Amino acid sequence: MVNSNSFNLLIEKSVKENWDRPAMTDYKGATLQYKDVARKIEKLQIMFENAGVVPGDKIAICGRNSSSWACVFLATVTYGAVIVPIQNEFKPEQIYNIVNHSDAKLLFLGDVVAPTLDSKMMPALEGIFYLPDYSLIESRVGRLTYAREHLNEMFGEKYRKYFRPEHVHYYEDQMEELCMINYTSGTTGFSKGVMLPYRVLWSNMDFLTEAIGSKLKNGRDVLAILPMAHMYGLSCEFLMQFCLGNHLYYLTRLPSPSIIQQAFMDIRPNIIVSVPLIIEKIVRKHIFPLTNSAHVRMLLKMPGINKKLKERIHQKVMEVMGGNCYEILIGGASFSKEIEGFFTNINFPITVGYGTTETGPMISYSDYKDFVPGSCGTVAKHMELKILNPDPTTGAGEIITRGMNVMKGYYKNTQATQEVIDADGWFHTGDLGTMNAEGHLFILGRIKNMLLGSNGQNIYPEEIEDKLNSLVMVNESLVLQKGDKLVALVNPDLEEAKSLGLNESDLQNVMEENRLVLNSQLPSFCKISEMRLHDSEFEKTPKKSIKRYLYKDLVND
Repeated sequence: MVNSNSFNLLIEKSVKENWDRPAMTDYKGATLQYKDVARKIEKLQIMFENAGVVPGDKIAICGRNSSSWACVFLATVTYGAVIVPIQNEFKPEQIYNIVNHSDAKLLFLGDVVAPTLDSKMMPALEGIFYLPDYSLIESRVGRLTYAREHLNEMFGEKYRKYFRPEHVHYYEDQMEELCMINYTSGTTGFSKGVMLPYRVLWSNMDFLTEAIGSKLKNGRDVLAILPMAHMYGLSCEFLMQFCLGNHLYYLTRLPSPSIIQQAFMDIRPNIIVSVPLIIEKIVRKHIFPLTNSAHVRMLLKMPGINKKLKERIHQKVMEVMGGNCYEILIGGASFSKEIEGFFTNINFPITVGYGTTETGPMISYSDYKDFVPGSCGTVAKHMELKILNPDPTTGAGEIITRGMNVMKGYYKNTQATQEVIDADGWFHTGDLGTMNAEGHLFILGRIKNMLLGSNGQNIYPEEIEDKLNSLVMVNESLVLQKGDKLVALVNPDLEEAKSLGLNESDLQNVMEENRLVLNSQLPSFCKISEMRLHDSEFEKTPKKSIKRYLYKDLVND
């Protein structure tokens, strides 16, 4: 009996129903139709089979967004193998750690990251592929070499006359089978591999295609600007749009706001999925110069005229966003209240969702018509949501959730799993929030120490502090967030400084050199922007943990 809650069946269905439609385009490059994607999937799976890959084997991928990346992902999960996406920004040692920890059998590398890696650091791999054309960079198994060299011949023998929709039959996944391991952080020693079974992907797609897809017409154009190695971009852009039969455009390069805004104008996307930073920068650069003049502000205060002016501003924003947008979905990090207020004031279709890697990612979302300013929507389908031990006065407590979107646990880390999933199946997010009577969720901040980068990446300050504390003349340190930047408070080794005759200016110079050394070891989204001296040791708990809350406001001056 076919599993009706099958993720692979969703992919198979979309491929067959949209066979002759455009599926993916590398921006200003080649376009693949759904039938082209199906052919690439089939060839990759023939290679997997003849190379000895079996369902459950791990296949890692690390590269910038591209149609090639998407095809490897689809080929892997619809074969029954486990995909291990790795952030393209990670340093080589972090990539080695994830590849080795995940027990990956094969690795696909993008053009930027491939030259930076030493294959000897990943001894268990059987083969490494070059992502743009699937050529072999290195093979350690004869059957893999043979399978790659004779791939076209094998495909021709299997499909002598043609390759058509009736030939597409993907692996029949079971709901609890492992589909993906997505690492929340790549730093050596601290990585946590989130195990997502097929049910998580199916559940997210079932919700998203209904909640958002029902508002969009099939065959629409969508710009993918978020990294597919993150669950937010993977689910809300790539997988949802593919299941809907839409046409995805990949930028294939570092997506700066100016490049993205031009792509909006060229592609005219039907929906925009973004992190706050991108939208905020576009608004500040292209919209605010037009609306923040004294003349416009005066007109906005005039009854009657202000309504017409808001309509004109609304239209201008819509044009900047491509002119064809049903709504903008913001997620991954906190949204500027100023920008959110601007959008709601001109009645622009914007909404904010909430999720985590551990829930693949959706926890809450509401259509823009139901959006409540300051909130992150209502609970997603297939999920439960509640506030744990709410404060009697404020209603604030830890946000916990359970349901089909929740992970199986952390790979090879039972203790970490038990710390976040309780005996009743509730996932403890570590976020502080409230919920109103209508079920709209409001996030107040982080309970745990984890910080969120401006592009939605998870940043663990303890990891950075561990590296910083090993550098010259650092006694202890504390990494804090100032807007979208990270600032390090450093308590220097004052005794050593005194013995060397160093003054405060000398120490500041030493710390600046430390900052450069430290940043060379970190991904771009973890880099420290400023080092500040702190002349005394930090106050600590009885367990000798720094009381972080005492210092969180020191850098916001």
